[in-house]
Amino acid sequence: MIPDNHPRYRSLVARERIADAVRSGIVVVEGASAHGRGEAFDYLLCEKTSESALLAEKTAAAYLMAADRAIISVNGNTAALAADEIRELAEASGAAVEVNLFHRTDERMAAITAHLKAAGVTVLEGTPERLLPLSHDRALCLRDGIGTADVVLVPLEDGDRCEALVAMGKTVITIDLNPLSRTAQTATVTIVDELTRALPNITRACRDMTPETGNQLVAAHDNTALLRAALRQIQETLADALD
Repeated sequence: MIPDNHPRYRSLVARERIADAVRSGIVVVEGASAHGRGEAFDYLLCEKTSESALLAEKTAAAYLMAADRAIISVNGNTAALAADEIRELAEASGAAVEVNLFHRTDERMAAITAHLKAAGVTVLEGTPERLLPLSHDRALCLRDGIGTADVVLVPLEDGDRCEALVAMGKTVITIDLNPLSRTAQTATVTIVDELTRALPNITRACRDMTPETGNQLVAAHDNTALLRAALRQIQETLADALD
């Protein structure tokens, strides 16, 4: 039992969810280590949403709302940590949800899909095809999902698929606590924030979005500036710690 007044409550709850998901087969062991890496970066971001991250979240909402076919791509960690948040974002944005995995087995696909459905998420299902130019199983996706999407939200993404999606002409939105990762550096819109803080912010922005505001956000978008702002925040955190 984690007391809700513990100063690390949110972080400890997330760790427990990941551990439970490893035991149930939703998350692979490698996913647990990836979560820890992200948590380390969140320390450097003071475990809060920065102004630049909030701007990125609003910009992500603008792209989602303007999309012809938006897809939220979900892996095991995302499902374990944020199934409810995924449902709410899908409802607010009109985006569809597709499960896409690097460590892919039929059993994991079924377990993650069932977990999302239990949270009320409508999940695209069908026969996957090797539609992305990758040599591993993230290449497998649905033609009426990621295959034909113009905007793809890829939280907790790995870099080579992000690069492949961008090369295919898709707008890629990622949530990545490491502003130096290949994913963060490649995506169209990089949100340097923790998953369960970022998703509700995007959802709220989708609900409040007007076409005029959306057009302004997209026109003004500068992903390099967002990444630099995140790096400056990390620098400031380290400088303050040394003072």
